[in-house]
Amino acid sequence: MKRLLLIFSFLVCLAASLAAQDMASFEKRVTVKKLPNGLTVVICERHEAPVVSFFTHVNAGDAQDPKGQTGLAHMFEHMAFKGTDKIGTANWPAEKLALQRVEQAYQAYDRERTKEVGRDDEKIAAAKKAWEDATEKAQKYVVVNQFDEVLERNGAEGMNASTSLDETQYYYSLPSNRVELWAYMESERFLHPVMREFYKERDVVYEERRMRVDSSPIGRLVEQFQAASFVVHPYHNEGIGDASEITSFSATDAQKFFDKYYVPSNMVVAIVGDVQAKQVMPIVEKYFGRLPARPEPEPLKVVEPAQRAERTVRLVDTAQPIYLEGYHRPDYHDPDDAVYDVMSDLLSNGRTSRLYRALVRDKKIAVVAEGFSGFPGNKYPNLFAFYAIPSRGHTTQELQSDRLVNQDAGDDELKTVKTRAKADLIRGLANNSGLAQQLGVFQAYYGDWRELFRQVERIEKVTKADVRRVAAKTFTRENRTTAVLENAASDSGAPNSKSGAKQ
Repeated sequence: MKRLLLIFSFLVCLAASLAAQDMASFEKRVTVKKLPNGLTVVICERHEAPVVSFFTHVNAGDAQDPKGQTGLAHMFEHMAFKGTDKIGTANWPAEKLALQRVEQAYQAYDRERTKEVGRDDEKIAAAKKAWEDATEKAQKYVVVNQFDEVLERNGAEGMNASTSLDETQYYYSLPSNRVELWAYMESERFLHPVMREFYKERDVVYEERRMRVDSSPIGRLVEQFQAASFVVHPYHNEGIGDASEITSFSATDAQKFFDKYYVPSNMVVAIVGDVQAKQVMPIVEKYFGRLPARPEPEPLKVVEPAQRAERTVRLVDTAQPIYLEGYHRPDYHDPDDAVYDVMSDLLSNGRTSRLYRALVRDKKIAVVAEGFSGFPGNKYPNLFAFYAIPSRGHTTQELQSDRLVNQDAGDDELKTVKTRAKADLIRGLANNSGLAQQLGVFQAYYGDWRELFRQVERIEKVTKADVRRVAAKTFTRENRTTAVLENAASDSGAPNSKSGAKQ
């Protein structure tokens, strides 16, 4: 009885929260405007505290990396924090000339070191030294981290950025009386970006690659899993980039990437907090209206062919065994997208999920078992994936999800999933920064932020028959890619050998 009362109280609170957080209430507070240059602005008034969160969405990620230059989208994200021709420099005219000399020297060095015929080690060494000398001279004009420091002195919190295969995002919060400072700083870095300390930062990105992939058994497994799952689509690339390509692209390449993809029509700016749209919109127009209108980049036309046979990857290392499994599914525009969301929650959300209950709690053959839809992105057709870590004495082969993913959904399971979707929506709207991100992403993806609420409505309409139908067409053997990481200390390498991993 006590448990039932708690559940009833939760549902009452949930209903009350939804009433205050429904789409109609947001429509009164959200303003959307497309500037003449193509930039879309979303403003949501929320006056609970004198702070405001900002979110900039660029509809370009690692999937847009040019051929032979994987990691370039991520590289420019780093450059966006290096300042402009006014911020981060002690003497811009002198620094501009110095940076031109750096680039000329690098191009000369690159030509020497990449020669297929007539390579001369002495010429390569001399060209490298000339490039390093030019870089050192340019460095003396740099005011390190000035972009960040200006904002932090004015109360910036949570300043960061991220690059995925689908997009690049920039975000932070400020006191509400610093809106104009944000508008100036954010527009400046996309109006006058400078490839300052480019090659120094390229080394940082390479180190990220080394730590996340090359020195990580899990990272290497995921990289091979993606490469096996996608034959032609850019999703086959691990987002950080290939090591040899990271160490080859130039500041000129980064500038070309920026010029092509950082165009106003390919960007959405979201502002959420203690502001009034009628006061903020003119400020946004004043600063972001300076960004020159340029042609919108052409969409990615590569289409991954249907998978016709099961694919497998097996790595052996002195590491904890891991099992990965993925199935191709359509992109987020598909009519069954909500069904995939339901299946993802049903199978893998928390300790009540089907995977956890079956593999961890009941059979005790795994210490972790989770799943997720939309890997490694969801803008293009992607994967419904699972991963599990076997418990001591069990193998990765025991962890295949076939018997779990094709079981019918129960009425109680489906009801729980739908209730949780509503609760997740409320949690996502709880703070300004999370709301700014969601409004920005949904506006960018669907052209209408309201899809954030309609997504929950679509989940509410999903039936057991829908789950059965979509599972039947998705979770087939010929559509499956598996990747396993086996412990090198285990038996001679037979797939069914027992793992030496400890729980």
